[in-house]
Amino acid sequence: MDFIAQVANRQQRKAPPFRAGDTVRVHTKIQEGDKERIQIFEGVVIGRRGAAINASFTVRKVSYGIGVERIFPLHSPWVDRIEVKQRGKVRRAKLYYLRALAGRAARVAEQEREAVIATELGSVQAPTAAE
Repeated sequence: MDFIAQVANRQQRKAPPFRAGDTVRVHTKIQEGDKERIQIFEGVVIGRRGAAINASFTVRKVSYGIGVERIFPLHSPWVDRIEVKQRGKVRRAKLYYLRALAGRAARVAEQEREAVIATELGSVQAPTAAE
């Protein structure tokens, strides 16, 4: 294994499984002078890109009527942790169309609890007639 791959493996961190459409809370470390604090950015994931150490994701929220998007490197030391608040029911990998929508139209429908558990386990089973 070469030196770059070793450094990349050391810096890679465990992240919760999330995808486009999920509402997440990203806890980022903010350096102000000699003090450090945690700032939370909550919004909808509109896309993920890259793989391994180069992975990043874009989160969009509306703050005081203005859309704000922020791109976070997934394995950055400045990202303290990522919380998945709600699973979204979407059929696209990139949700750039949300930029043109406003108000209630810009909301993403929540995925049902049973479907979330099935996708996290990796096995989707069709319900039988007896159930």
